[in-house]
Amino acid sequence: MSDPSFILLYVANPTASAEFYTDLLGHPPVEASPSFAMFALKSGVMLGLWGRDGVAPTAGVPGGGELAFVQPDVDAAFADWSARGLTILQTPTEMDFGRTFLAADPDGHRLRVFAPPPG
Repeated sequence: MSDPSFILLYVANPTASAEFYTDLLGHPPVEASPSFAMFALKSGVMLGLWGRDGVAPTAGVPGGGELAFVQPDVDAAFADWSARGLTILQTPTEMDFGRTFLAADPDGHRLRVFAPPPG
């Protein structure tokens, strides 16, 4: 079995979500339509935004997982995301896996930024 190569998020409005992720990631999708957008991430993983009204079988409610971003300066990322108007679910805090904060995209998908502890 190979590692997952696609992450699919079910969204209310793929066009609006594509605009959100274009701003957040700093680059446009490689594919976009009214019902779907696909981003090629630097890691090689693809991030798809699929209109939840067209998904069969029907998708459940989001919130049971997170997209996590490793950033060496969590506080700078927090200031940037706050200035962009992202919904903040948890302000920067120390946890056993490092310094972290949690935000949400327009559909409520959780976006975690963290810096692993040194060493």
